[in-house]
Formats: sequence, structure tokens, C-alpha cells
Amino acid sequence: MPGFSLELNEDQRDLRDWVHGFAAEVIRPAAAEWDEREETPWPVIQEAAKIGLYGFESLATWFADPIGLSLPIAVEELFWGDAGIALAIMGTGLAVAGIFASGSPEQLVEWVPECFGDEGDPKLAAFCASEPQAGSDVAGYRTRAVYDEATDEWVINGQKAWATNGGIANVHVVTAVVDPALGSRGQAGFIVPPGTPGVQSTRKIKKHGLRASHTADVFFDDVRIPGRCVLGGKEKLDARLARAREGQKAGGQAAMATFETTRPTVGAMAVGVARAAYEYALDYAKDREAFGRKIIENQSIAFDLANMRMEIDAARLLVWRAAWMGRNDVPFEAGEGSMSKLKAGEVAVWATERAIHILGGAGYTREHPVERMHRDAKIFTIFEGTSEIQRLVMARAISGIHIR
Repeated sequence: MPGFSLELNEDQRDLRDWVHGFAAEVIRPAAAEWDEREETPWPVIQEAAKIGLYGFESLATWFADPIGLSLPIAVEELFWGDAGIALAIMGTGLAVAGIFASGSPEQLVEWVPECFGDEGDPKLAAFCASEPQAGSDVAGYRTRAVYDEATDEWVINGQKAWATNGGIANVHVVTAVVDPALGSRGQAGFIVPPGTPGVQSTRKIKKHGLRASHTADVFFDDVRIPGRCVLGGKEKLDARLARAREGQKAGGQAAMATFETTRPTVGAMAVGVARAAYEYALDYAKDREAFGRKIIENQSIAFDLANMRMEIDAARLLVWRAAWMGRNDVPFEAGEGSMSKLKAGEVAVWATERAIHILGGAGYTREHPVERMHRDAKIFTIFEGTSEIQRLVMARAISGIHIR
């Protein structure tokens, strides 16, 4: 197991600089337009695909980093550019994480390239887990998947809510109940191939933040998929369900496994937004004069900036620690994944608020990028559930209570 280090190696520094350049030169100039349009920024995604930033190869390289820091480093730089466009680029990764968490090697090889398409015709993928009445309460999911032995097909019926890329994706990865009597232990993940009949999205959600990223409700009406599209394979699923029925440990739950994999990444997203707001405020404070001196010379402004920098660095350290632990199979003994995401999300909201204050107050910054960052930051405190749910995960982990 590689040791944890805060010193980036040459490859990680090169990655950081490469992604930062794309964020500065391509994402930031386009950010305001796509935020106002509230549409998927296909031209930016295509540019990212052309240089290899969007695609299976780049994501696989980041995941393969034995230290585990390449993915959060790249994500932070993208979200430093603009959170909405960055999520449009990274949203497919959530579905890929779902396949990676529960799928077989054969499924990874077959379906992950389908999630991205190619540089000439990029595609998107969607991870469909949350439901209107359940949110991130995986035990409350109602979407059903029933196996039709006569045709070797799974039939999916139900509704998923707040799905990034939902309805416009080439591939949908869906969590559904296969045995209601087992609660969350009776669920499985499924791959819905491109063009499958019965997948409908009738409502695109208008959001306060991350508006360049498509979010929608998705309905599954007698959606029939091949039997081989259950993540991990039916034989593995049957064995897991049998253990659960006997009261034995049944292994990971599909949706929660994906959430655990991605929580440090969501934290890195929030750190990128917070850092961008801090840098805007810092540059402004160095340039703006009031009462005959730069406003950064005022103690209250200087302390605000110092606190912002300190909180951002602390959040990044939590994210990096959780990412390293996840990559090296180190158990999350105190909810480190949840801890990193929760801290980073709260820091992003607080830092953008302080930046708006330094820039002159909300009434004067409607057209400033920091106002958009503040709207975007608020979304991170509700990703994958509320802060209260994240705190519950941490509290239970710290107290040693087993979470089923």
C-alpha cells in the first residue's frame, strides 16, 4: 500500500496544470452563457473529449493513481472553472462509479465506453438512484425490477428523481428493488442500454445552481433489459440475496456503494468552488481602494481572507485523506467519506458568502461570477442527502453502531 503524502508527484502536478489550463481557457469564458441558458454545454464537452479530458481513458487513469489523489485534483480544477459546466463533464462519472462499484469486469469493458461515446460524438450517462419519496434513503426505494425467466429479461418499473443527465443519457444505471422483503439488502443495480423502450423523462428540473448540468426525473415503464444487465451478474445477485434471507452478511448495497465511492469527489467539487471564490475576493481586495488604502489592509478583510484560506485547506486535506483511504481499501472508521463531503460543502457555502461580502454585498454582485458560485455551492450541501444524514453516518461510525 502506498503511503499517504501531501507532496504531489510530477504526474499529479502535470495533471493539475493541464486541467487548470482547460478550466481557465475554455470553461470560464463559457460559464455565464451556459448558466443563463440552463442547457447542457455540448460544445465544451466536445472540446474536453477532443483533448482527452472527457472519456474512459482519462477517468481510468485518474482512478488508477495508487495514491488516490489524481481524481480529486482534476475535479477541483474543473470546478474552479465553473461548477455547472464541470458537472456536465463529470456527471457521467457517477454512472461509471456505479458500474465500477458493483459490475463485473466484462460489464466494465462493455458499458463504460458506451457511457462516454468518442471524441467525434460524445455521449452521457446517468446514475438513477434517488426517488421522490425517498431521496437518499435507500431503504425507501420503490422502483422494482422483476426477472422474466421465460425471456431472460429484467422488467423495471418506477420513477427516479434528480438524476444528473437523466433522460438525455446514452446509458442509465438504475438501482431497483428485487426483493422488497429484504429492504435495502434486496436491491440491485442495472444497466439500461441505449435506446431501450419505456425510458421517459418528462420534466427537466430548473435549479438554483449548477444550471449548465441537466437534471431530470426519469420514468421506467415496463422497461425490458437483457438478463446480463444486472450489475455483477444474476448468479452473484442470487447468492447475495440468499445470504440476506438467511440473516448472513450479504455484502454491499448498490446505491450506497456508489455514494461511498463518490463522496470525496463531491468534496473536491466543493473545494474547487470555494477556492475560486476566495481567489476572486483576494484579487479584488488587493486592487480595491477605500479611504485611501487597499481594502486588504483592513484587519477585518485580511482576517476574512485568512479564515477562508484556512478552511479551504482543511477541507482539501479531509478530501485527500478520504480519497487515499478509498483507493487503498482502508476502512472508513469514522465516516471519513461523509466527513470530507460535508465539510467541503459547508466551506463552499461559507466561503462564497464571505467573498460576496468582500466584493460589496449581494445587492451589487448579481453579474459577478462569485454570485453564481454561491448558488452553485448551496447544491453541495444537499448532494446525496442533507447535512443531517451525513452527520448521522459519521455519528454512527464514530459510536460503532452498525449501519445496515
